[in-house]
Amino acid sequence: MSKAEILQRIRNEKVIALIRADSSDSLLECARALLAGGLSTIELTMTTPNAIAVLAKVARELPGINLGLGTVLDAGVAREGVAAGAGFIVTPCVRPDVIAACRGLGVPVLAGALTPTEVANSWDMGADVIKIFPAEFFGPAYIKSLRGPFPKIELLPTGGVTPQTVGEFLKAGAFATAAGSSLIAAAALKARDWAQITARAREFVKAAAAA
Repeated sequence: MSKAEILQRIRNEKVIALIRADSSDSLLECARALLAGGLSTIELTMTTPNAIAVLAKVARELPGINLGLGTVLDAGVAREGVAAGAGFIVTPCVRPDVIAACRGLGVPVLAGALTPTEVANSWDMGADVIKIFPAEFFGPAYIKSLRGPFPKIELLPTGGVTPQTVGEFLKAGAFATAAGSSLIAAAALKARDWAQITARAREFVKAAAAA
């Protein structure tokens, strides 16, 4: 997919499923469960053991998903992730070298920021979307406030996104949202309760569509 197609797919789907785990063993099955629930945009974080190898395996076996690599802190990891099959890169904070690397590679970068200055700086550096993190402390009202001075900047709240709040974030002007533990409960992942994860994904899809 092209850069524009990846970004449009995120916008259309409205929810990025954030997978964080202590083990990489069950992540492929988790991705399948999310797909069954209607979520095909998935971010695998670098906090997962053997994250690059796992990402490569998921990319090979589930070529239809919109797969990204998150918690990327340096340009070298960004390049490794793209080579392994990541279609987009996500940072937890402002990382100029990662933004520059992604621009050079021609892949979307969703750059983490919180304050208005960080938002503006990351956008000026060439980030495609600004990930507002942690969003749970400020909620949808903060997204609405940022949209005032920054109407053209795409904002992606991460943290505090649930089936109850996803619609409010979108109505406040969010480009899309990202959900981790509220979507993929640690207990469900550990128990390999794929039916629960699929059901939860459907809740998010329904709530986002209603917005």
